[in-house]
Amino acid sequence: MFRNYLKVAFRTLWKNRTHTLINIVGLSVAFGTGVLLFLTAAFELSYDRFHTDADRIFRLYFLSSNRDGSPDKGSTMPYPISPSLKAEFPEIEGVTRWFDRSASVRRNEQTYNKDVRMADADFLQMFSFPLRKGNAKTAMNSLSDVVISEKMADEIFGAEDPIGKPLQLRLNNAWQAFTVTGVLSDAPKNSTFEYDALIRSENAGDYQEFKSRWDHGNHDVYIKLKPGTDPQTLQRRTQAFMDKYFASDIQERQKQGWPKNELGFQRSLLFQPLLNVHFDTETTHGMGISRTYVFTLLLVGLFILAIACINFINLTIAQSVSRAREVGVRKSLGAQRGQLFGQIWGETVLVCAIALFIGLGMAYSLLPTFNRLFRSHLAIADFLTPSILAVTGLSFLLITLIAGGYPSWFVTRFNAVEVLKGTLKVSRPGLLRNSLIITQFTIACLLIVCTLIIRQQISYLQQKPMGLDKEQVISVPVGTELDGTDVLKTMRTRLANQPNIVAISGSSVNIGAGLDGGSSRMVFGFLYGQRDIACDWLRIDTDYLKTMGIKLLQGRDFNASFSTDSSSSVLITQSMAKALCEKNPIGKFIKPDNKEYQIVGVVSDFNLYSLHQEARPITLQMQSKWPINYILIRVNPQNLMGAMETIKATWKTIAPKQEFIGSFLDENTERWYRREQRLSNIFSSAAGIAILLSCMGLFAIALLTIQQRTKEIGVRKVLGASVASIVTLLSKDFLKLVIAAILIASPISWWVMDKWLADFAYKIDIEWWVFALAGTLAMLIAFVTVSFQSIKAALMNPVKSLKTE
Repeated sequence: MFRNYLKVAFRTLWKNRTHTLINIVGLSVAFGTGVLLFLTAAFELSYDRFHTDADRIFRLYFLSSNRDGSPDKGSTMPYPISPSLKAEFPEIEGVTRWFDRSASVRRNEQTYNKDVRMADADFLQMFSFPLRKGNAKTAMNSLSDVVISEKMADEIFGAEDPIGKPLQLRLNNAWQAFTVTGVLSDAPKNSTFEYDALIRSENAGDYQEFKSRWDHGNHDVYIKLKPGTDPQTLQRRTQAFMDKYFASDIQERQKQGWPKNELGFQRSLLFQPLLNVHFDTETTHGMGISRTYVFTLLLVGLFILAIACINFINLTIAQSVSRAREVGVRKSLGAQRGQLFGQIWGETVLVCAIALFIGLGMAYSLLPTFNRLFRSHLAIADFLTPSILAVTGLSFLLITLIAGGYPSWFVTRFNAVEVLKGTLKVSRPGLLRNSLIITQFTIACLLIVCTLIIRQQISYLQQKPMGLDKEQVISVPVGTELDGTDVLKTMRTRLANQPNIVAISGSSVNIGAGLDGGSSRMVFGFLYGQRDIACDWLRIDTDYLKTMGIKLLQGRDFNASFSTDSSSSVLITQSMAKALCEKNPIGKFIKPDNKEYQIVGVVSDFNLYSLHQEARPITLQMQSKWPINYILIRVNPQNLMGAMETIKATWKTIAPKQEFIGSFLDENTERWYRREQRLSNIFSSAAGIAILLSCMGLFAIALLTIQQRTKEIGVRKVLGASVASIVTLLSKDFLKLVIAAILIASPISWWVMDKWLADFAYKIDIEWWVFALAGTLAMLIAFVTVSFQSIKAALMNPVKSLKTE
């Protein structure tokens, strides 16, 4: 019996091979795309879930309010908060600081650039990173202890046992001796924490200066609660802790009239679950991944699968009339409805199975390209996990039920007598078919509009003036092994007579996302009279304005001939002068961090960070205690690559063992918007696939519809109908459905994009022409798809049409 059903299924599919091919291609593309998107989303959602006690681990952050009442969140913590929390709250099992730092590592005169993170001893027992060698309780007891990753152990020590071996780390501009006390397993790809080595947080250069100060923060803090502790209850109890240790700050905020936060306090200490840290884009300086992005991946995958299933349902129902006689004959010969349902649904399973295997093959072959385009980390092993296989199997069954269940039920409910008499009337599938076509093109139009608006926003961000000239400027990271001030002096000396070099300066902060992946920010808050001021604090060197193309508006620039410029003079931006309420701030004094600085110049506003957020006021200073991390070089535009080679060669003479990773600032600023570019790639790819699948389905439906109206077309031609009138007649019904889809998709896409644009401080206005363009594009594509078959039918010989049975 099964063999007979299988044979009939293959014959039926072969008989309708055009529609079978459309179904298989559509489902294959949908399955392949869906698998890649769902696996990527699953990977993002799996972050940090491998930790055994992830539900008991939290990151601390402060909650206060801005002047306008909007929430102000910050995760930067002062040094004394960690020991104080552990001492005053017995419910806390462990506390660790966490510094994202890098450092050079040296052994036997060989130097390596590694991610050397600073943490506290509790780190090894709080998180589920297995210690392969050493004792988790004692491995970080001493300030000279270093725990290294397996990868670092293999690279530096090879087959040699690293335990007890010496290493040198360059910290605070000096080489310091450390001893390897443990080998930690490498962090998984889905870990918030990345490291090559761990050392104690007390090794930070400013630890001794700020270890007792509550008004200076520079690191994150994680806590682990004891089993059975209610985090909400403990969080409420920390308000008294805040009132105790941050009393002066809270009193000052009250005096200044700052609004209270949403909990009714000036400042609160809140607990963020570890599993939410990866999705935090507020307190991680934009480094987190928005949950919206992850759910967008899932939604796009579902959209594409939905379109493929709609095609299948529409084609199966459209062919139902041609299968009606087969069903009638089988029923008259005694076939039960369940048997007929099983046979027709079995054909669906067969088509879906073929499509699934082809789709998986496509997904595997496209995996490297997908990872590169969307910055994913998928591997073939991700396809073969029991959970993924189980979900794939269940999804396959669900899709076959959705795509094949209703058509099978619809066909098998035909009355055998009506079928054999030729009196069968089918009306409902027309309504269903039209609804499904509208759904298809609604999704396609939605994706087209989203793609256009996202690309507009990216273009706007990349082209918006930043207040500086980012063109023809090369940024060279100094690294941790060298002293930035010394490197800057040497570079100036050796490039002084090069015709391709226009100006050279240095800075503590890069513009854009450089190739070193580094990111830092220093913000100072202080009182100026009765005003509360917060500004970015930027370490620069002489010629910074010339190098970056920033205009000097008042006063003077820094000059090496003024000794005070490197100790107590500052430049400020226009917005800083406005915040101080000083029309002529030259000669005035400000006191951040309890030290007095005199303003000697005012410069035009410029964006130091990405345009996701409004530019803060900036104070520029030349204090030698703040490091120069980047050498900035403006080059002659006539020979950009020649200038790059000259700089690279000069760098090799200064640091022969250190890799040169210089980059142009305009490329760096483009990398600021990689997340948006990735989202744009997803939407544009999904829109292309959605349009392709929708057109395939529309083509097949049009073909079946025209076949059913062949005699009508012949009669109309005999009566004098033109080709154009017949094409219009056959196309207008489908175009009405596309217009309905456009009308539905436009307000939905406007609402979605308006919410997305709300995350940007600088954004475009959504224009009406975007929806008109998307609608016109959808109409044009649909018309071309339908008219191809319509013209073919209209040109057919009417004698041949009237002979068609």
